[in-house]
Amino acid sequence: MLGICRGRRKFLAASLTLLCIPAITWLYLFAGSLEDGKPVSLSPLESQPHSPRYTASSQRDRESLELRMREVEEENRALRRQLSLAQGRGHRRGNHSRTYSMEEGTGDSENLRAGIVAGNSSECGQQPVVEKCETIHVAIVCAGYNASRDVVTLVKSVLFHRRNPLHFHLIADSIAEQILATLFQTWMVPAVRVDFYNADELKSEVSWIPNKHYSGIYGLMKLVLTKTLPAKLERVIVLDTDITFATDIAELWAVFHKFKGQQVLGLVENQSDWYLGNLWKNHRPWPALGRGYNTGVILLLLDKLRKMKWEQMWRLTAERELMGMLSTSLADQDIFNAVIKQNPFLVYQLPCFWNVQLSDHTRSEQCYRDVSDLKVIHWNSPKKLRVKNKHVEFFRNLYLTFLEYDGNLLRRELFGCPSEADVNSENLQKQLSELDEDDLCYEFRRERFTVHRTHLYFLHYEYEPASDNTDVTLVAQLSMDRLQMLEAICKHWEGPISLALYLSDAEAQQFLRYAQGSEVLMGRHNVAYHIVYKEGQFYPVNLLRNVAMKHVGTPYMFLSDIDFLPMYGLYEYLRKSVIQLDLANTKKAMIVPAFETLRYRLSFPKSKAELLSMLDMGTLFTFSLESSQTWSPIISCKATFPETCLQ
Repeated sequence: MLGICRGRRKFLAASLTLLCIPAITWLYLFAGSLEDGKPVSLSPLESQPHSPRYTASSQRDRESLELRMREVEEENRALRRQLSLAQGRGHRRGNHSRTYSMEEGTGDSENLRAGIVAGNSSECGQQPVVEKCETIHVAIVCAGYNASRDVVTLVKSVLFHRRNPLHFHLIADSIAEQILATLFQTWMVPAVRVDFYNADELKSEVSWIPNKHYSGIYGLMKLVLTKTLPAKLERVIVLDTDITFATDIAELWAVFHKFKGQQVLGLVENQSDWYLGNLWKNHRPWPALGRGYNTGVILLLLDKLRKMKWEQMWRLTAERELMGMLSTSLADQDIFNAVIKQNPFLVYQLPCFWNVQLSDHTRSEQCYRDVSDLKVIHWNSPKKLRVKNKHVEFFRNLYLTFLEYDGNLLRRELFGCPSEADVNSENLQKQLSELDEDDLCYEFRRERFTVHRTHLYFLHYEYEPASDNTDVTLVAQLSMDRLQMLEAICKHWEGPISLALYLSDAEAQQFLRYAQGSEVLMGRHNVAYHIVYKEGQFYPVNLLRNVAMKHVGTPYMFLSDIDFLPMYGLYEYLRKSVIQLDLANTKKAMIVPAFETLRYRLSFPKSKAELLSMLDMGTLFTFSLESSQTWSPIISCKATFPETCLQ
């Protein structure tokens, strides 16, 4: 960075020297001041405001000089973008120490746009404010299946750019905690710690507030973070799940050092006209300061907020406003703005590129001139990727890049920052070191120790097992080339299904689009899709089967190959057989005969008599007849450890 700044000074000095001879003396002083590290004014008049030597001609020279300097800064910005691309390519070769100091927040959009240029051109004078291995704390409220997928994309964008250890504080319901705990446990990203806080226990804190926002009760839980997060935690960055980072989060963490006095909230101005109350006739929003503030990205000074009795402050404000407003429209954002309206000294206004809001009819385009100006993108419209925006195609491509990015590549160590001791990782390394590399089966044995990243319940799942303890779940595993079997299986089997899919990150998104476009699959909420992400050269069939079996929620399971289609009505037939054979009290397994055909199109037999007829005619064969191997789907008990069940 030092070399870049020195080169920029030489380039700037050379350009200015060519402007005009009368300015040479001042340029010499300007360069000397830079060497001394002192602040320099752009205008020489400021040092001698009453000097008669400065005539109208020198005034024109000064204006011309300032204009040229702006042009030079634009050229420098283009040069810096080229250099940043080179640095970006070098980022994969190793992590280097980096510190940040961000510019002050601004009051209006015009000054903000000027501030972007000024801020970007002042890197030479920046002071270190974020230590190399300082841990950055991030809080996210997450509930449900869809939000869990969004969190993964957000985390990928943060991990991609980060150079500091991270500590995620996830306020999650039981569903999101199960999904994300398994994901992070199997992801095994160095220098990342994750703690969970039970969102269901916090409902009583905010359930008294009527909320019309689609986020529901969970959209109010950022109000109680001072009470929820550990008392020793002094500061935290709070993010919505629909956020995408385009820079290192350490830059945002550095802004805490800009807070002064009683400033305890860092927020970006709302970029829509919502709080101005002019969107439609009789539109009556909650009170706000000016345009109000968006709470998709919040910097919280927790220690000071606790001393100010934040809990009491927001509750009294909410109670007072609800007497007239009756409910919130934008969840916690309405209450935050009402508090700021009464106490404007609490807020530090962040530059708007820290929260570029992509909802309809926003002023987000005023937050950036170039791609290099973007910091954080916020998909805060219910339309998400379908939102109307002049540059939405670029933003969508950036989001999709992280959506499909291989998460295994983010398992990189931070250079110079020791990770916390992980017993599981240490045991794996020890076991790998004990393998004999000369063994012909080395690659197979090594594969046993591969930890595959696993995302449970990739789509919404909702099913309560039958109360008579006879329910049966179909269990199978598949890869991308067998997706076409899913609709047929769902038509043949009306009971619950547990599937393990072996996919890459990009293939997982293809599967998501396929499922969301299928009326058959979207009409079934009792199908659990568990994504096991690809890694290594082998197909981990045992792992996939065990993942699918482990998350069976019924007393019995029907283990089948994905290529088999169960006969119509088999689900109910098996449930009746459970009672007839008294499987609850006997250790038995039901073997279900399997058949195959060589015909591309075949009318599926509807009865045993029809099946026998097709066997006699040669239309059907016993499965694997030619190789004299017989394999049949089975139904077995589901015990605490599925692999110990009789099969």
